[in-house]
Amino acid sequence: MSQAFDEVVEAFELFDDWEDRYRYLIELGRKETGLPEAAKVPANKVEGCVSQVWLTQQRRDDGALVLRGDSDAHIVRGLVAVLLRLFSGRRPEEILAVDARRELGRLDLEGHLTPSRSNGLFAMVGRVRALASAALAR
Repeated sequence: MSQAFDEVVEAFELFDDWEDRYRYLIELGRKETGLPEAAKVPANKVEGCVSQVWLTQQRRDDGALVLRGDSDAHIVRGLVAVLLRLFSGRRPEEILAVDARRELGRLDLEGHLTPSRSNGLFAMVGRVRALASAALAR
């Protein structure tokens, strides 16, 4: 699928408990997310998340989408980083072909996230898919 995402799966497998996985998510979010304040506008906001989440995309010359994101919550920022690893750098049609529920299932997130965070995670997936669909339409 994605080497960057596979690295997250491998890291999760190294940790014996979820507290360590949460710390890993927080650190991943700290390192791999962030947007300038100017990008934190309503047009980039993900609806359906309890936390504030913003996602943006830029299209490379080869047609692939480079996704960036941020959140005001530490664990959610980590979830954004996981999604960036799963989707960023792919062409829109590749993004749309990803079975996100199956791929994210490899991390067993749904069993360890609150229902609101789990719903927010899939709202973010929906936003990524919408960005990919919009890019295809251009």
